[in-house]
Amino acid sequence: MTALAFLRYTFSVSVAAMLTSCGGSQPPIGAPGATRQTSSIASARGAAYRLSASYQQLYDFHPPRDGARPFAGLLDVSGTLYGTTYAGGLSGKGTVYRVSTSGAHKVLYRFRGGADGSYPQSGLIDVNGTLYGTTYLGGGGTGTVYSVSTSGTEKVLYAFKGGSDGAFPVAGLIDVKGTLYGTTWKGGGACSTSDAGCGTVFSITTSGTEKVLHRFGGTGDGAWPFASLVALNGTLYGTTYSPGTVFSISTSGKEKVLHSFGGGSDGADPYASLIGVNGTLYGTTQAGGGSKCFSGAGCGTVFTITTSGQEAVLFAFQFTDGVGPDGALIDVNGTLYGTTVLGGANGFGTVYSISTSGMEQVLHSFGGSGDGASPIAGVIEVNDTLYGTTEYGGRHHGTVFALTP
Repeated sequence: MTALAFLRYTFSVSVAAMLTSCGGSQPPIGAPGATRQTSSIASARGAAYRLSASYQQLYDFHPPRDGARPFAGLLDVSGTLYGTTYAGGLSGKGTVYRVSTSGAHKVLYRFRGGADGSYPQSGLIDVNGTLYGTTYLGGGGTGTVYSVSTSGTEKVLYAFKGGSDGAFPVAGLIDVKGTLYGTTWKGGGACSTSDAGCGTVFSITTSGTEKVLHRFGGTGDGAWPFASLVALNGTLYGTTYSPGTVFSISTSGKEKVLHSFGGGSDGADPYASLIGVNGTLYGTTQAGGGSKCFSGAGCGTVFTITTSGQEAVLFAFQFTDGVGPDGALIDVNGTLYGTTVLGGANGFGTVYSISTSGMEQVLHSFGGSGDGASPIAGVIEVNDTLYGTTEYGGRHHGTVFALTP
């Protein structure tokens, strides 16, 4: 575990204690920047509950029935938002829910923790009106791929066996011409760093036929793919966490490492998914970026990389900008938006914008119990408003929020 990962883990435990977190296990996360601007709407240091004028808390989770700890981001389906909670529900194993842009919330499905899966960390995708996602545990014990209708009928498409087929899917799925693609954090067979496997890339049909496309070896090609994949011009791209890499993989399974992160100013430990903007990939690293944060471990970076592997750091975070940009970026009319799980003016995370040339601006610093804390997932944009989730805060169990830049 890196120094930053340990400090982040320690800090998150403190946040959980302060905010009376719900229970539930989770996988261990980890077991020169451009001009910086200070936003006039960002909360001032010490004003923990003073919200930016454009911020609105849409929903405040209060388990057990309605879920707790929404790790995942949201999905927009015709103006209604859909998401998952990692915990809560009647059995404490997580939920699938919907929420309107005005804050009306309804639980669609409560996981029971057996064959149907448990602890969904990933968000959902919509394929022809049916939602698809993954659970970290359940099924055979090492996670599932499932579908759920917008009325709440759930079906397990595949239960991972935990061996060569993969184990513990943390990331969500993508749809490429009717076939779903995803990653598992572990499994795939013994590798250089773990007898439990270094993770896989897999495909699965909507009827449940699963195929492993690549098993990570842990040395040259990286290990522990936490992030979802992204498709660009028919090729899939993704990241592995440690050793940290950016890779490409064809839909037939031909894998290639495009960049291996060196730590330091280059960044380290990429956790979030990549995005494609005009043929170029953008992403974040959870750590690295310089020596001015966490005794040299770094607060994370935003980087750009071409499909041929030319990488450059756009921005290196310092504590007041945010720490640990775990949420995937989105592109809105040429401006990128993202979240950090910690840091900012109050230490509980931020929503930020960054231009493709590296101009960063903090839009909102979370205050803790008042407006939420620790946004792990990224945001989505619906009608010029950003929507997202925080794992903690509100009544201590997480929130759905809206923010107009």
